[in-house]
Amino acid sequence: MRLIPAPVSELLSNTQFRFGFLPLVARLLVTPEFLVAVRGKTFDWSGQAEYMQSKGMTMIVPLLAMALVIEAVGSVCVILGYRARLAAAVMFVYLGIVSVRLHAFWNQTGMSADSTEATFFRNLGMMGCLLMISVYGPGLWSLDHRSAAIDHEIAAAAERFSSSW
Repeated sequence: MRLIPAPVSELLSNTQFRFGFLPLVARLLVTPEFLVAVRGKTFDWSGQAEYMQSKGMTMIVPLLAMALVIEAVGSVCVILGYRARLAAAVMFVYLGIVSVRLHAFWNQTGMSADSTEATFFRNLGMMGCLLMISVYGPGLWSLDHRSAAIDHEIAAAAERFSSSW
């Protein structure tokens, strides 16, 4: 008895699908939340600053600026698969800090605790995806993979050239 239907099994055995298409989809699905946050910081800087201040944070302007850069640059890097491991690792640490510092539902009660708890656990899910990207890489359909392949071709050509002398 087959647990996985034959067409699905065939699809999952396709290298380009498993290691190219699916990691690309994962990268595209983890970044929209960060891009929405970038828009919020860009068009409502003062509102974001007020929220941070309401959570007892200090040094708001530099922290908000760093958050904007991490979210914007990190998202672009993850989407394109350019230095995606590093970008995902930085975003993983950043999101962990944000989750504990700004979404501490255990310090709240009532409806606000429920909303904050949902945000906290959504962030944990995103952190899981970012951790997988940082550990396993962005997949075959990425600029990192493309540049690694080009580096390999250049090294092979240099080796052939030097051995012919």
